Amino acid sequence: MLNWAFSGVGLVILLLAGDMLVKGAVNLSLRLGIPAMIISLTIVAFGTSAPELLISLNATLSGASGIAVGNVVGSNIANILLVLGVPAMLFALDTSKCDTRASYFFMLFATAVFIGLAFTGGFGLWQGGVLLAFLAYYLWKNFTDAQGHRSEGDLCNGDSASELEEADPDIATWKIAVFLILGLAGLPLGADLLVDNASEIAYRFGISDAVIGLTLIAVGTSLPELATTVASAFRKQADVALGNVIGSNIFNLLGIIGVTAMVDYVAVAPMFLRFDLWVMLASSLVLIPFVLYKVHLTRLWGVALTALYLSYVHFILA
Repeated sequence: MLNWAFSGVGLVILLLAGDMLVKGAVNLSLRLGIPAMIISLTIVAFGTSAPELLISLNATLSGASGIAVGNVVGSNIANILLVLGVPAMLFALDTSKCDTRASYFFMLFATAVFIGLAFTGGFGLWQGGVLLAFLAYYLWKNFTDAQGHRSEGDLCNGDSASELEEADPDIATWKIAVFLILGLAGLPLGADLLVDNASEIAYRFGISDAVIGLTLIAVGTSLPELATTVASAFRKQADVALGNVIGSNIFNLLGIIGVTAMVDYVAVAPMFLRFDLWVMLASSLVLIPFVLYKVHLTRLWGVALTALYLSYVHFILA
């Protein structure tokens, strides 16, 4: 009973922290004069990927590489199909206002690099170095883009930052800092409570490390992204929602495994090479209509994405 109770507490913390992180990120974009999209691709994405990093490091050092790889691969699948699907079912998302093509193409590139390196057998120092080098480029590119937007004083498609629904031009700087700090601290705390206790329940049923990583832990560590995206969708911040998912997937692929590989070798089980990596790639390609052709993420699309994810989980559990 305690495991179930602590799991519930973790979920509540995740939801509250996600809401605070969205408020802080949107108002920070206003204060800095840069798009909320760029903030969501960096600060929000890094904050919501923190649980994946903590769990992957712990799993690898404990000799459970299956959890580490499954966590990243499963989280990226869940981020697209579940994290975008559920908010779309609830509120629908208008993803046509901001141009996310450049970040999306980089996510596809990072996915291809990750899959290619996985076929070397695992992630050691040189593979981790390659991933971190591309992450450094991604951060530098976002920084220079932010500088450009700041000098031009514009947002996506010419919108003013003050027009964002949660933006408050008069908010105190200390309040923005509190929102961000509580959000970034609460997300990994809530995820840790939820995943630790849920994993304890799962182990009692004899589920393997790889499957736990792909399902239970992947969903658990994706809950920060889900909480943040639901909060963004509720506030009609589709740019933050989509940017959070794309940015988190990039951080997961390049940062999480990159850092973990620098600490210890991360072996890749054959099951990932045969099936799950390709599901991750296919899930990434599902975003093409919404990113390239400005198709709205309606409630019907949300149902379809969520159904695809549930079908995937059912398949690997079966």
